[in-house]
Amino acid sequence: DLVRSRGLGDVYKRQALKHAVEGAEDSPELGVADLKSINLRATDAVVGIAASGRTPYVIGAVDYARSIGAATISLTSNPQSELSSHVDFPIEIDSGPEVLAGSTRLKSGTSQKLVLNMISTITMVRLGKTFGNLMVDLQVTNGKLRDRAIRIIESATGAPRSQEEKALEASGFKIKTA
Repeated sequence: DLVRSRGLGDVYKRQALKHAVEGAEDSPELGVADLKSINLRATDAVVGIAASGRTPYVIGAVDYARSIGAATISLTSNPQSELSSHVDFPIEIDSGPEVLAGSTRLKSGTSQKLVLNMISTITMVRLGKTFGNLMVDLQVTNGKLRDRAIRIIESATGAPRSQEEKALEASGFKIKTA
């Protein structure tokens, strides 16, 4: 949603595709503006990610989210960080010092990505986008995904491939329905 957002952050996002936008992370107002531009609601949840746990953009964003009643989560690599005190659910990963000092994309970034994968997987399960260990809300947008959809239907039903293909087409390529 942030990619589609309109407002103060747009200029930074377009520039950041080609060149580093220095200083953008130092603006709590920019974090607020980006969330306002996507019409964040109290029924939403915001995960603020900052290796240091003190990035002003992220703190501004989660403070705004919390002020409107949205659930707030932090993901940091710095135990007892400032960001953790601004959210409902802090997640702090102590991955230890980086192999290259100053490069948070190594251990810190990798550990945060693993946690984000867990959060998104749990979310998909809770939203009913899975059936057992099968992703049943897959968007069938190309041949590779069509084959995957058929294999998912086969695993779920045990039906012959010819029936699976017909069911998938008849459902408008909705795996759950097929």
